[in-house]
Amino acid sequence: MEQEVEKLRKQLQKQEKLASLGLLSAGIAHEIQNPLNFVINFSKMSDKLLKDLTEIVEDNEDKLSDDDREEVEDIVADLRENLNKIVEHGERAISIIQGILLVSRGKESEFLPTDICKVVKEYVWLSYHAMRANNKRFNISIHEQYEAGMPMMMVIPQDLSRVVLNVMNNACYAVWKRAQTAGPDYHPEVTVSVKTVDSNIVIDIADNGEGMTDEVKQRLYENFFTTKPVGQGTGLGMGITRDLIENKHGGTIAFESTLGEGTTFTITIPIKK
Repeated sequence: MEQEVEKLRKQLQKQEKLASLGLLSAGIAHEIQNPLNFVINFSKMSDKLLKDLTEIVEDNEDKLSDDDREEVEDIVADLRENLNKIVEHGERAISIIQGILLVSRGKESEFLPTDICKVVKEYVWLSYHAMRANNKRFNISIHEQYEAGMPMMMVIPQDLSRVVLNVMNNACYAVWKRAQTAGPDYHPEVTVSVKTVDSNIVIDIADNGEGMTDEVKQRLYENFFTTKPVGQGTGLGMGITRDLIENKHGGTIAFESTLGEGTTFTITIPIKK
């Protein structure tokens, strides 16, 4: 009993730290968003200036040699491509930050029109990069299949992002764990798919990791149960995940797992009109 109490105390302390970290992350995200806006805006302004410069060069191209004109055209093309990349990646960073802020301060249980494929993709890669940040040797192949032309769907976006993050974190950990003992022929992989089936959104996240034992399958959604070492897992993630899908969205979450082969999670959410 004393050991259980001590374990719960440590888990609660960790949760308090995570709550503080969530507030800190929201503050950092908000501060980063401002300079990113400047980067994007100045890139767009520079692109307009580049167009003006191109027009001036074209008006005076008869004064340039063929070699100089060709070099100018190459430089302008490279600059325009670089500016487009700055805007593209800057806007992607803004989108990720907005997602973090939405998780931190989104209104509870508010259904909003959401690009499901975009949310899933962002948090799949956010999980991957978080794992890479903690372990530079971590690397996996991620295969993605997103239904083309899927319209905006009504979901609670901050809850859906937490679900994807929790499941993807477990998938990354499972393939990393198997890679520690597997031979050189093992290639860690995670496959993600998003599609609509009948009147449901179906999200599959499959890994070829270590799989689950019968005990883990039975206790998967049990609060404070975790297979990760102390300090790496709270044992609350999958319990929260099931609550968010079943109670908040009226959906289901199911899994199939074979020890030593991998696990597939299937998240089904009814399409809300």
